[in-house]
Amino acid sequence: MATYHLNTPLTDADIKQLNVGDEVLLTGTIYMARDAAHKRLIDLLNEGKPLPIDLRDQVVFYGGPGPTKPGHAIGVVAPTSAYRMDPYAPALFEYGVKAAIGKGDRGTSMRQSCQDNGTVCFSAIGGISATLFACIKSATVVAYEDLKTEAIQRLEIENFPLLVTNDAHGRDLYEEEVQKYKAILNP
Repeated sequence: MATYHLNTPLTDADIKQLNVGDEVLLTGTIYMARDAAHKRLIDLLNEGKPLPIDLRDQVVFYGGPGPTKPGHAIGVVAPTSAYRMDPYAPALFEYGVKAAIGKGDRGTSMRQSCQDNGTVCFSAIGGISATLFACIKSATVVAYEDLKTEAIQRLEIENFPLLVTNDAHGRDLYEEEVQKYKAILNP
């Protein structure tokens, strides 16, 4: 396992070098969107219509902000359970999204989707919201303002700490770790 300092937009070479368990400190632009925004994006793709912002080669963060206090770019941000976006992620990966950030494991279909599309899934560790918040330098609503906290926001981040949980080689960190511990507990 390695540690990488990567900048967005991620390239195919960036994605190919990553393996499950690698740590990534990500800097650049990412887009925060949750369930309601994802549904709207998929509806547009299904209708053959353009998305309100071009997410090709971008990183999507499944997160939600708390209220913004004066003097801050955004309120404290917590990652959302990643599996909630599994119905939407494969279509967005096929569209061209390079990576997704959430919390926790993904469904079994995500392993194949990452491999087929040359993408990765990252986990932002739940419980470190204050650390994630400190890495966000600016936040701007760029689509679906009517969704309030579920609007799509463009975040400028610096050294955002992530863990590769699904890589483009078809591996799933959560599945591998569960099997490892099952073998230890049931020799």
